Amino acid sequence: MKHMYTLTLGTLGLLLLGVVLAAGDAFAQTARDLVGTWTLVSAINEQGGDKTDTYGPHPKGILTMDANGRYVLVIARADLPKVASNNRTKATAEENKAIVQGSIAHFGTVSVNAADQTITFKIETSLFPKWDGTEHKRPFTITGDELTYTVPSASGGGTATVVWQRAK
Repeated sequence: MKHMYTLTLGTLGLLLLGVVLAAGDAFAQTARDLVGTWTLVSAINEQGGDKTDTYGPHPKGILTMDANGRYVLVIARADLPKVASNNRTKATAEENKAIVQGSIAHFGTVSVNAADQTITFKIETSLFPKWDGTEHKRPFTITGDELTYTVPSASGGGTATVVWQRAK
């Protein structure tokens, strides 16, 4: 009888471990799992069959989401030009163009729909003003410490896949 009891507990333990391991990624798909700070890994744009690194080969970026549903997102090329005048209001047309085309930022509130695996950014203000006051629904996945989502209508056209790594 003692042997049967041990076998049953062992079998139950293995069964529970299997359920937890199989469901691990499914559990990591809620608003709570997004809270924190993320650093940019890549932002790849696809348009007309062509793929490009939207913000260059080593982009810089940060995405912070808090427990109250507020977020801030900033992405920039690593090689943005230094403004020669050392005064951002006196940048040349070429400097301004490179900076605008090489960066994006927005902030507002964020919500998660775990059932359809989407994040909705409710953008209050963006460096791309056309996005001000709009909502952007983006399918996402979390695998370990990596967050990936798709931007169906990227600010530069096409579709973007953005990958973030949880900051440590």
